[in-house]
Amino acid sequence: MSNDENRGGSPLDRRTLLRAGLAAAVALPAGAIGAQAFSPRAIGPATDFSQFPLCKTASDAPPLTGAPRKLKLSWNAGAVCLAALPVAIDYGFFQKQNLDVELVNYSGSTDQLLEAIATGKSDAGLGMALRWLKPLEQGFDVKIAAGLHGGCMRVLTRTDSGVNKLADLKGKVVAVGDLGGPDKNFFSIQLAKLGIDPVKDVDWHVYPGNLVNVAADKCEAKAFLASDPLAYLWLKDPAYKEVASNLDGAYRDIACCIVGLRGSLVRDEPQVARAITQALLDAAMFTSQNPQLAAKSFQPYAPKAATLEDLEAMARYHTHHHHPIGEVLKRELKGYADDLKTVSVFKPSTDTTKFAERIYVDVFSV
Repeated sequence: MSNDENRGGSPLDRRTLLRAGLAAAVALPAGAIGAQAFSPRAIGPATDFSQFPLCKTASDAPPLTGAPRKLKLSWNAGAVCLAALPVAIDYGFFQKQNLDVELVNYSGSTDQLLEAIATGKSDAGLGMALRWLKPLEQGFDVKIAAGLHGGCMRVLTRTDSGVNKLADLKGKVVAVGDLGGPDKNFFSIQLAKLGIDPVKDVDWHVYPGNLVNVAADKCEAKAFLASDPLAYLWLKDPAYKEVASNLDGAYRDIACCIVGLRGSLVRDEPQVARAITQALLDAAMFTSQNPQLAAKSFQPYAPKAATLEDLEAMARYHTHHHHPIGEVLKRELKGYADDLKTVSVFKPSTDTTKFAERIYVDVFSV
């Protein structure tokens, strides 16, 4: 079936597009500008951290010495769940480790991002485990050093759809922005665990990611998949409701976003690899404990439709207190790989234990 057939129906009319205007405002920053470097905002006077609780995250190793180490870090600037990154700049967590980090907003394919990290065009990156693991199965020289948080993927539907739980998607059309996306992978796994074949029993239709709700509005789909901030902002409209999220059940305690490092950086400069990971973990903990301040840090990157209160609510909702490293991280990566085998994303022959061992690194054991 072609994309045009998938989308079905008549061309979007003016009223439909106006209804989707919020979505377009959200999606534009991350998807329209490709790889773009951001000039870090100036760090204010030294912060007195005595006013902010901050738990020890991973290491008491001293910061790097000498001139600040320059690094490039790739991220999706529209992803509110990555609020820890602007926090790391605003509150000096990179500076504390003697790092000079340039942020690169990357909206190309995952393969291109991982190749950029593996070949040294970028030194590190943040992304979704269920987006990265399949390309990593192919052998990119990128090591996963930590998880950053859980939460941000949701199944939404119209309140009058009759869909009240994930199992109700059997035999239904579901709108997605990407057939290989982490949300589609995640909820396919959950459907499989309910005994529902996500390939045969669900009809996935592809729409532009910022217009998946329109599919439900036009009765072309019974449900749609979305991530925050878009999903959260749509849920402010009483016409929509949440059916499921990746914070349901056991997945509440599993990270969905991960920190990837250039393999040669890990091997040649292990202390630099440790330093950038430590800075991100400290910033994630700070975000968990100070969501109102994290919201302010992320606000320059947020869509105009999102208020400061919205951003704070999302920072509280996402599990920024959960950032696994070491053996815990390796177990979570293996678990995801096992899950991906159940929905035929991973090859049946893949040894998930060896795979997890190959792609992860404990930078704090050096």
